[in-house]
Amino acid sequence: MRAVAEQGIENAQTRTSLPKPPLPTLTGLFRKEKMIMDYRDTLNLPRTDFAMKANLTQREPQILKRWEKERLYERIQTAAGDRPLFVLHDGPPYANGNIHLGTAFNKILKDIILRSKRLAGFNAPYIPGWDCHGLPIEHNVDKELGDKKRTIPKLSKRRACRQYAEKWIKIQREQFKRLGVLGDWDNPYLTIAYDYEATIAREFNAFLLSGAVVRNRKPVYWCSTCTTALAEAEVEYHNHTSPSIYVKFPADDDLSDIDPALSGGKVFFLIWTTTPWTLPANLAVALHPELVYAAVAVDDEIWIMAKELVATVLATSGRTDGRIVATFGAKPFEQRSCRHPFVDRASLLVLADYVTVDAGTGCVHTAPGHGADDYQTGLRYGLEVLSPVDDEGRFTAEAGAYAGQQIPTVNRPICDDLAAAGRLAHENVVSHSYPHCWRCKKPVIYRATPQWFIAMEKNGLRDKALQAISEVAWIPSWGMQRIHSLVAARPDWCLSRQRSWGVPLTLVTCTACGEVVRSEELVANIDRLFQSEGADAWFSHDLADFLPPGTRCDSCGGDAFTKEEDILDVWFDSGVSHAAVCERRPELRSPADLYLEGTDQHRGWFQSSLLTSTGTRGRAPFKGVLTHGYVVDGQGKKMSKSVGNVVVPAEVIEEYGAEILRLWVASEDYRDDVKVSDEILRQVADTYRKIRNTIRYLLGNLGDFRPEMAVAVAELPELDRWVLTRFAELHQRIMEAYRRYEFHTVYHSLNSFCGTTLSALYLDIIKDRLYASAPDAPGRRAAQTVLFTILDGLLRLMSPILSFTAEEAWESLYGQGSRHEEEIHFVTAKPPPAVDFPPELDEKWSRLLKIRAEITKVLELARQQKEIGHSLEAAVELAAHGEPGEFLQRERTLLKEILIVSELGEFDPDSAPVGVRVVAEEMSWLSIQVRRSVGDKCARCWLRETSVGCDSHHPQLCHRCAEVVASLPEQA
Repeated sequence: MRAVAEQGIENAQTRTSLPKPPLPTLTGLFRKEKMIMDYRDTLNLPRTDFAMKANLTQREPQILKRWEKERLYERIQTAAGDRPLFVLHDGPPYANGNIHLGTAFNKILKDIILRSKRLAGFNAPYIPGWDCHGLPIEHNVDKELGDKKRTIPKLSKRRACRQYAEKWIKIQREQFKRLGVLGDWDNPYLTIAYDYEATIAREFNAFLLSGAVVRNRKPVYWCSTCTTALAEAEVEYHNHTSPSIYVKFPADDDLSDIDPALSGGKVFFLIWTTTPWTLPANLAVALHPELVYAAVAVDDEIWIMAKELVATVLATSGRTDGRIVATFGAKPFEQRSCRHPFVDRASLLVLADYVTVDAGTGCVHTAPGHGADDYQTGLRYGLEVLSPVDDEGRFTAEAGAYAGQQIPTVNRPICDDLAAAGRLAHENVVSHSYPHCWRCKKPVIYRATPQWFIAMEKNGLRDKALQAISEVAWIPSWGMQRIHSLVAARPDWCLSRQRSWGVPLTLVTCTACGEVVRSEELVANIDRLFQSEGADAWFSHDLADFLPPGTRCDSCGGDAFTKEEDILDVWFDSGVSHAAVCERRPELRSPADLYLEGTDQHRGWFQSSLLTSTGTRGRAPFKGVLTHGYVVDGQGKKMSKSVGNVVVPAEVIEEYGAEILRLWVASEDYRDDVKVSDEILRQVADTYRKIRNTIRYLLGNLGDFRPEMAVAVAELPELDRWVLTRFAELHQRIMEAYRRYEFHTVYHSLNSFCGTTLSALYLDIIKDRLYASAPDAPGRRAAQTVLFTILDGLLRLMSPILSFTAEEAWESLYGQGSRHEEEIHFVTAKPPPAVDFPPELDEKWSRLLKIRAEITKVLELARQQKEIGHSLEAAVELAAHGEPGEFLQRERTLLKEILIVSELGEFDPDSAPVGVRVVAEEMSWLSIQVRRSVGDKCARCWLRETSVGCDSHHPQLCHRCAEVVASLPEQA
């Protein structure tokens, strides 16, 4: 039946448009042929209140209000109480500013996972959280305070920071809820909650009592703008332009005993650096113990450098006359010395394995106060940890003539002075990746300051963490190698921050000798006050309120003590969430089944969580870790306000609705960077419309169907069993994709099944059955049975992603006001009914559909040549011999049904062509002829039949339609 084939699925009529749904084409036909009777009311046309236009931007807020009013999340959790538990632990975003698209992507991804787990039969709670301490919040509060930030009392500033965080928690909470993310939004976890702050202090004190917390003066990342130490996870790498200089260090000893070529007074060790400002802190020059070094004659000087780098250094410095006059190993130079190029002191010659020939000269400028490798070398050789730089990046008096000058502008006078003294061999500039502060985006320095650390080697922390990494499922798998290499190479964890906003380092030290007080009673007092007053108690109470009476130093016996004023690294705050949340919330457990964040968290939250858990519990806090890439623009470029390529979640929701944002998240393979653009979102919206229209069509044809009318699967026609078999495959593929967190597979599978298997094939074929048959005809009820089964299953499968649409369609299918067990949010996946469809039957249908595809090409050609208007005007004739011909003859009835043509017959290949005749492109054994059918068009079903006119009561109808119309009560 072709009436609605012309209309298309999108034009299926709604209940509100009855009883006279507009059918322009049919109406025109009736008028043209001067029909006495209007037969359109005798058709079983689609009728549904499920609107074609989604109106997501208006409909979604209404649904969200209902979810909140009906306490949907709470009811889901109550209903799932006896199901197996699945815990996805939420990594806390900063309570600082509006959410961006990357944050929205992350939250939607988590919601899809949790909904898919509920679909699979799990109890999957979601406790959202916020990170509320640290520099990002304090930085913005400082900007609001202006000059007051320098004079405001610490507790007042902390109060301002708390209020700032609470403001953004409220804003972000509504933004996350607008995405359709279900969770316990009324009871999130907050790192500023008193019990959470008490847990932070308790976990820190566990490290302290174990002896893992130490105080050292060693180089750490330092932001001179924010005047604080930074953790590695707080450092971002951006392109930066630096000076690139070769500097000559004169030999301080007579080196002729190593090689005669080194005699005389003009022997220099040539170093390369891109940080001239670190030269005042130079105390050594490092050589690699296994490299071959060369003495290179340049003018009247001898330059010592790695032999492998001679050609590169000479070319870079524009020297064409340099020549190697001797080669030797590095070991004889150990513990000899050269002279600092502008400070009156020696620089020790040392050996170090980290020296490479990838760049530079093979002689490495070494300043133990300004580099991690340099620091370790300094420890081995007993060098001073010299760092003549203050908190704001200015040189101290230890820098001599450069005292008071600012880094990095001091680079220029240092280079000028080197040149004037004849110690600068070459100067250039280099553009390279350089560490920047994550908050102010300014370049950072590596600077030795007294800080508190968790020692990675103490109590075997590094080895425990590396072992735990191997016991975790990492998705993608390369995540294991990434975090393994980071943990294996990371220095001790610098915990102290020279700021105001955060949980303090709850350390008490002896005023006389600096010994740390390690006391269980002290820890208990801290815990008691923090539980009742929060971390502010550390600053509002005198030390006597914490220290047990009569406390004396275990080292020197002193009775005077000092409280530490620094605060904890904010990564420690979030890193102990497994203890503060998973172990304390009754609906959760630890270790969690899954942590899910961006790939940058291998350096951040994943690592801090791993270290805090293995350091105190000997295991990882997670069983699995999933990471996703960054959200970038359509060309793969990082989003930037200056470039103008930033996509704002609120703007996408305002234009398309959150449902499109959710579908976009599912469409992307998050293992790589995730692309988004207006074009990509339009494509996703188009996919959504196709899926919605398919659902609407299914609903429209189920208006008069109830489950008790279903036809037994064994009695279904072959076509119906074929499509149920395809749906069973879809169900299995999607459930497996959910299990493997491969949501792009779900997206493409749904799109393909709705657009191709259903709309372009099965639904097109069964239209005649659905529309033109008697309402309760067995064939129509069989088709409705299939539509109902598929629709019920499709809505379940899509509900984790298209949550709003699935609910709307589910209510249309089953009726509003149903019991909660029948709501889409409470149902689990239901395997499709078992279908007896053996392999040989599947093979037959595969063959039929391939033949159909070839014939469809010829039908299209006939349309283009004006031989026919649409397929119902066509008579298709085939010519094939042997087994293929027998197959076509045997399956002629089925083939005619799936072709949707008026006639199907044979023709003699030797006869003159009639209409359009071709040999099939992919089947050389098959010839196809398409001509206009000779039958008259039935005014009701549009088939061309010779039986049209045989019924005197309905002369415009074919025999089948006349019988159906006669059987209808209103036509009796």
